[in-house]
Amino acid sequence: MKIDILTLFPEMFSQVFEESILKRAQESGKVEIRIINFRTFSNDPHQKVDDTPYGGGHGMVLTCQPIFDCIESLRTEDTKVIMLTPDGVLYKQKMAYTLAKEKHLILLCGHYEGFDERIRTLCDYEISIGDYVLTGGEIPAMILADSIIRLLPGVIEEESHLQDSFNDQLLDYPAYTKPRVYRGMEVPEVLVSGDHKKIDEFREQMRYNRTVERRPDLLEK
Repeated sequence: MKIDILTLFPEMFSQVFEESILKRAQESGKVEIRIINFRTFSNDPHQKVDDTPYGGGHGMVLTCQPIFDCIESLRTEDTKVIMLTPDGVLYKQKMAYTLAKEKHLILLCGHYEGFDERIRTLCDYEISIGDYVLTGGEIPAMILADSIIRLLPGVIEEESHLQDSFNDQLLDYPAYTKPRVYRGMEVPEVLVSGDHKKIDEFREQMRYNRTVERRPDLLEK
């Protein structure tokens, strides 16, 4: 898979993709990540990429030309373009699985007061990571990339992500490791029983109980 991230602040990504699983995924050739400053595509002598909004209002709006030219220079028949925007579809694990099947993703990071509306015509998806507003689309782009890359074949063991929270509308079960007792808190007896059938049943019940307690809205769906 190829992931191109279009941003005005490429330095924000300098460490994110150089650690842990994301770094190994690139080194093994599972994914190619490019960080592209779309300011370099501006035809303005001063590489200006924003302007005041028609009709008045606060802030500046990202202009069409640099973004159109940037995306059109990268796009192929296998490309899906994603705009990160607060008014997009709320991002869920199911969408991560869908996007992990694509060959080439372009993640478009907004800034300032948003995009000229016509830029939306370039996009296949408009995605929000939550009902709140950030200073730009860079952090959402990091989140999308992380959630997608870990699902690519060979990046992590398939069983690991198949048991993740949200895959079947349930949260994950609680996990424990050594020591068996810590500050008076004991590991549940069933987990050291060696009875794998009972362990599976316990974990499934804990997933349900935790979802009822913390995210009952998932069960309603």
